[in-house]
Amino acid sequence: MSIFVAGHKGLVGSAVVRQLRSQGQEVLTADRKSVDLRDPETTKQLLHDTRPDSAILAAARVGGIQANIDAPVELLVENLQIEVSFLTAAYEVGIKRVCFLGSSCIYPRESPQPIKENYLLSGPLEPTNSAYALAKLAGIELVQAYRREYGARWISVLPGNLYGPGDNFNLRNSHVVPALIRKFHEAVMRGDDSVSMWGSGAARREFLHADDAASGILFALQEYDSDEPLNIGAGYDITIAELAKLIADVVGFEGEILWDVSRPEGVPKKLLDSSKLFELGWAPSIPLREGIESTYAWYRKAHDGGHSIRE
Repeated sequence: MSIFVAGHKGLVGSAVVRQLRSQGQEVLTADRKSVDLRDPETTKQLLHDTRPDSAILAAARVGGIQANIDAPVELLVENLQIEVSFLTAAYEVGIKRVCFLGSSCIYPRESPQPIKENYLLSGPLEPTNSAYALAKLAGIELVQAYRREYGARWISVLPGNLYGPGDNFNLRNSHVVPALIRKFHEAVMRGDDSVSMWGSGAARREFLHADDAASGILFALQEYDSDEPLNIGAGYDITIAELAKLIADVVGFEGEILWDVSRPEGVPKKLLDSSKLFELGWAPSIPLREGIESTYAWYRKAHDGGHSIRE
């Protein structure tokens, strides 16, 4: 089988490509210089020329709280364009299996915990990421529409908060794990006595290594075939304060962690109920500390070697 991975240079897309190639699978990709996935015609031509058996749509414009505050138009419009362009082309070309990547941030702000898949659209979204969330919800709805109207055997998966080697460490638009790794690393390099953090530290989050996410995605592509989106999570959560202490310890920062409660911290708790996927036979394998250590080692190597770490 040949599998096209859209977004193969991103955090989860690159992890998917690594796993597929390690299994001897034929992997098809295209970079932004050769095709703009927001453009329907070039996207259709790409898929027509490559004719993959399956496709994983991991391409997206993403960012943390600050990125959602600064660029909601771009997050909404570009993600909608990618989804409509790619999924329309995938159907017209006849790709039998497509896996669309949503995000755990699309659940309502006040979802009961842990969050089950049927909680989607049951309440208001978190305001700090509503533009991105609405785009991803539209993608899921489009996948379901293709299943209902045309019988497409496509699925949507909802990974938890992801991190890992190859992540985005730009402090303006990165997610929490890479942002904290960089902040604490730079504080150590400068000899700072303290590091300031957004919020109170009380918010709870679940963190999933990108390699675990990739294995869950590929497992779902083989074993899952349902209209309902599928959660892919680690199965447990920690507070942001606990995460900060863990990353500070890994990096070697011994100063004080200060909390700025005037800054937003997002939803108070977000833990996915991944029991449906676990019952199918999949489970994550990378403990959080081990994953953070490998991510920090990658960051140090990329930084010291002068390679791009998306700063």
